[in-house]
Amino acid sequence: MTRTVYVNGEYLPETEAKVSIFDRGFLMADAVYEVTSVIGGKLIDFAGHTARLERSLSELEMGSPVTMDELLAIHRELIAKNNIDEGGVYLQITRGAGSDRDFVWPDPEEVPGGIVLFTFAKPLLNSKTMDEGIKVISVEDLRWGRRDIKTTQLLYPSFAKMQAKRAGCSDAWLVEDGFVTEGYANNAYIVKDGTIITRQLSSDILHGITRAAILRFAEEAQIKVEERPFTIAEAQEADEAFVTSATGFSQPVIEIDGAMIADGKPGPIAKRLREIYVEEMLKTAI
Repeated sequence: MTRTVYVNGEYLPETEAKVSIFDRGFLMADAVYEVTSVIGGKLIDFAGHTARLERSLSELEMGSPVTMDELLAIHRELIAKNNIDEGGVYLQITRGAGSDRDFVWPDPEEVPGGIVLFTFAKPLLNSKTMDEGIKVISVEDLRWGRRDIKTTQLLYPSFAKMQAKRAGCSDAWLVEDGFVTEGYANNAYIVKDGTIITRQLSSDILHGITRAAILRFAEEAQIKVEERPFTIAEAQEADEAFVTSATGFSQPVIEIDGAMIADGKPGPIAKRLREIYVEEMLKTAI
């Protein structure tokens, strides 16, 4: 079945969707995005994603072509039109399409921002990697300095993902000045002696919406959390490791750069946090 997508105010078959060649999202990655999970046809932590979206837009001095209430309505309409039970909704907002390619931003009073949304179906509650865990490699972090803004500048994360794939792994952890920043598309954690260790928030990493929820639930479950950088060597000696993301929730890591983590099986804390996350998020899904 052909998907229905949303492009600049219109619901269209995906085969008819078009954007201008002058759109700055296409020319300069001058755009931000969000991915919101869907379970049972409902949106997971939508308020968290819109809050981060508004922050990203603000940091780039970019306006939104729709209100957050209108955005919710568009999400719901796409979920209904495409009959999505489990999966997600991808949203992208750009600075719009000027009359030509120019490094100077177009006047927002004259050039409206661009907006694109589409859905995707994907099993979230039952996933093979959740039971078996994933293997990761480390890659030097060469991204720009404002990783806290969720922009579409994803060339280097894509490069890191391809390196992982060639190495027979699922993920890449990015390393800067000897310390892990985050995964190519997720936040990274290790567990040692019952304490969760993850890098503190700054412009060095994305302020993950799932990260915020997982750490909150961990503290409520009286699991100690330590926010600080850690090295690959420290991670290899950890009791367990995991990553979090919007569609991966809490996903165990069983190998890093060829070194098995503990017994090479998913750890109990990552599994428990996933269970808590799903249970609590379903209570507030909209």
